[in-house]
Amino acid sequence: MWTAFLTVIRREVLLAYRRRADVLTTFFFFLMVSTLFPLGVGPERELLRTMAPGVLWVAALLAAMLSLGRLFALDHADGTLEQLLLTPEPLTVIVAGKVFAHWLVSGLPLVLLAPVLAFQFDLSLDAIQVLALSLLLGTPVLSLIGAIGAALTLGLRGGGVLVALLVLPLYIPVLIFGAGAVGAQSSGLGSSAHLQLLAGVLLAAIVLAPWATGAALRVSLD
Repeated sequence: MWTAFLTVIRREVLLAYRRRADVLTTFFFFLMVSTLFPLGVGPERELLRTMAPGVLWVAALLAAMLSLGRLFALDHADGTLEQLLLTPEPLTVIVAGKVFAHWLVSGLPLVLLAPVLAFQFDLSLDAIQVLALSLLLGTPVLSLIGAIGAALTLGLRGGGVLVALLVLPLYIPVLIFGAGAVGAQSSGLGSSAHLQLLAGVLLAAIVLAPWATGAALRVSLD
């Protein structure tokens, strides 16, 4: 199973490298949204510090959603997905590999870019560290939950809109805990409680999301 997991990751990363335009779309969307807000609001420091957690987290959430439609659609179009379902390895392992690869190419760049963009909002170094940690815990949850929505809407017309309608309500706790951690750190209240809740959500998603995604894929392909 470990070999199958690593093979799926390697395949997905290689395909993403060949379709660099799709990866760069997510990256530049996050960059533009996070940059335009300080330009539009103005140079008032207190206002920028207050809005920074919400702006950066919402931008990351929306950027992560851009690539959800491609998570299974291309494999479904060329018949690869059906072949993957016939392999002797558990479907949850294959799904976990695809989701992890999706996070590597769409979520991890956001985690690395966010601390740089946070300087535009005049956040302290402690708040920037919490921001990076919250995104490191939260963006995998976005990929795991988004995979369920992508599997349920596989092959449907207007699937991108349906994915958004399905996963956005489930993203709300992640958004609250992630942005709340940065806001609490900036106000001096401490971020440990929010980060622990976010870590709990991540653990629950790791356990449940691959199984739910596999079941959704089987339903969509039947």
